[in-house]
Amino acid sequence: MSKVLKPNEQRARNAILLILIVLALGIANLISSYMQYDMLQFVANGGSVPDEALEANDTRESVLGIIYFIAYVVSAITFIMWFRRAYYNLHQKVRGLACSEGWAAGSWFVPFLCLYRPYQIMKEMYVETKKFFIEKGFSEKVDYSTSYLGLWWALWIISAIIGQFLTRFALKADTVDSLITTTVGYMISGVLEIPLALITVKVIKDYSKVEPLLAQISDEE
Repeated sequence: MSKVLKPNEQRARNAILLILIVLALGIANLISSYMQYDMLQFVANGGSVPDEALEANDTRESVLGIIYFIAYVVSAITFIMWFRRAYYNLHQKVRGLACSEGWAAGSWFVPFLCLYRPYQIMKEMYVETKKFFIEKGFSEKVDYSTSYLGLWWALWIISAIIGQFLTRFALKADTVDSLITTTVGYMISGVLEIPLALITVKVIKDYSKVEPLLAQISDEE
């Protein structure tokens, strides 16, 4: 008898929705950062900005930053929930996977291990699921590729590194020039997050298309 898999469709939808919300907020942050950059350039060139405009800029940046941070945390949680459930379900069909399903969540929080283990698990999910379908004679059910997973993870690593650098640099930014540098950095980070979000959505969608089919194939077939 085929082992019962846990439903994961709603978790996939939740993860995608939150990623798109974060993407929209990221674009708003990008626009806000450009507005701040324009103002800082004006000041650097000798211009004078009213205190009210400075306060409005700071308030806008702070509010957007807080909202983005909250959405990002919730998005990360929903993604990891989907990721762990997908790996759990694969464990019910395929023996000898590299990690326990708990590591699909835990590996994101362990220093150094987080730089490669989540990617390894994601790629294993794609490869082993495809192999399972082929072995069971359902190769026509698989219509995804692992070719873009490397780009997905590279963008994630680059974005994380830039984010860490900017967080530390921003704490020391106390001059107009340093604020301009920080703002440019945030704009670069914001631009990188657009393809990262879109590819992450594709990663979830592609795997989610074939995941429900796992439950339909008996282990004895």
